[in-house]
Amino acid sequence: MSVTELGAEQMHELPTKMIETWATNDGAAFSELFTEDATLILPKDIFLQGRDGIRGFMTQAFAGPYQGTRVFGEPLDARYLGEDAGVIVTQGGVLAPGDTAVAPERAIRATWVLARQDGRWLIAAYQNTPINA
Repeated sequence: MSVTELGAEQMHELPTKMIETWATNDGAAFSELFTEDATLILPKDIFLQGRDGIRGFMTQAFAGPYQGTRVFGEPLDARYLGEDAGVIVTQGGVLAPGDTAVAPERAIRATWVLARQDGRWLIAAYQNTPINA
């Protein structure tokens, strides 16, 4: 497998890594999926900048409203913007404890802007929008 093919595989695995990391409800581990200067935009006017801001918010969220939740997402589109940049669009949402499918009121589409840094794909910007918004 070439380095380019390995890079492509790693880029496409990032949504799966987010699902796995979210399931741990660990804000610090979750924030490590992002670049140091990342942007995270979520519904309800949540606008976070930087890995530290994402870590702080998600640590509080996992101790509060996101406690015990999981996420699901499947890629709808993926493309490269260059050798070290890409975009993935996913559809999914938050699964409340006991849910086996995303409830319509929690269904989202998300855009992930990815950057490869030091051979590792990270999220440079993430934004999601409720499908029924």
